[in-house]
Amino acid sequence: MDAVFKALSDPTRRDLLDELFREDGQSLGALQSRFEMSRFGIAKHLRLLEEAGLVVTRRRGRQKLHFLNPVPIRLIHDRWVSKFAEPWAAALSDLKSRLESPMEKIFEIYIKTTPERLWEAITTSEIRSKYQFGNTIDSDWTPGGRFEMRNVKADEPLGEGENKEVDPPRKLVQTMRALWGEDVKAEGWSTITWEIEPVGDSCHLTVTHSDLREGANDQLYGGWPMILSGLKTWLETGEKLTTPGSLMYT
Repeated sequence: MDAVFKALSDPTRRDLLDELFREDGQSLGALQSRFEMSRFGIAKHLRLLEEAGLVVTRRRGRQKLHFLNPVPIRLIHDRWVSKFAEPWAAALSDLKSRLESPMEKIFEIYIKTTPERLWEAITTSEIRSKYQFGNTIDSDWTPGGRFEMRNVKADEPLGEGENKEVDPPRKLVQTMRALWGEDVKAEGWSTITWEIEPVGDSCHLTVTHSDLREGANDQLYGGWPMILSGLKTWLETGEKLTTPGSLMYT
C-alpha cells in the first residue's frame, strides 16, 4: 500500500487519475496535451501510477492506452474507511460509478495464492458466492458451454452467458447478459476476460470487462472492485468481506 499512497501524494498524478476517470483509455499524447508539462514528465508520472497498480495499459495497434484501475483504492477503503464511514463512502463510490461511461474497464489485483486455487475460486459456484454478493455461477466450464448466475433471494437467474475460451488455470473468456432488471437487460451482451499470471508466490489477476456501449449502465461493471477485494480476502484469509456493500445480497 505504500506505493499507492506515494503515487497519490503528488497533485499531478491525482490530476492524471482524474483525467482517466473523465475519459478512460487515453494515450500518452492525449494526456500530455492537457498538462503544461513535457511528454517525458507525464510518462514518468504514469509509470509511477502503473507501478502502484492505479493505472494499467493496453496496446491498440501502435498506441499504448492508459486505464484507471480502482481496485487498490477499494482495498484501502476495505481496510480503513469502511470501519468508520461506509455509508458516506458507498454513496460517493456510487456517484463515481454513475458518472463513468467507459467502453472497456480493466481491473488488476495481486493475490497471494496459486493459479490452481485462484482458478478454483473463480469456477466453483460455492466459493464464488462467498465474494460475489452471494451469487452462484453454474456451468460445466467447457468452451461453448453456458453459465447462469443465481442468488437464493431471486426466483429467476440474475445473468447468463457463454464460455468462449476456457484455459485453466490461465484464462477464461465469457460473454454475459445481465438479467436482474429491465434497465440492465436492455444493455445486451458484454465480454468478461479473466487472466491469471503467476508471480512468485502470488498471482496477478486481470479482469477486463469489454464490449460495453459508451454510457453503459454502471451496474454492469461497478461491482468489480468489491468482488476482487472479496476474492483476495477469501483466498488470503479464508474470511468474507463484512462491509455493508459486500453483504448486500447475502
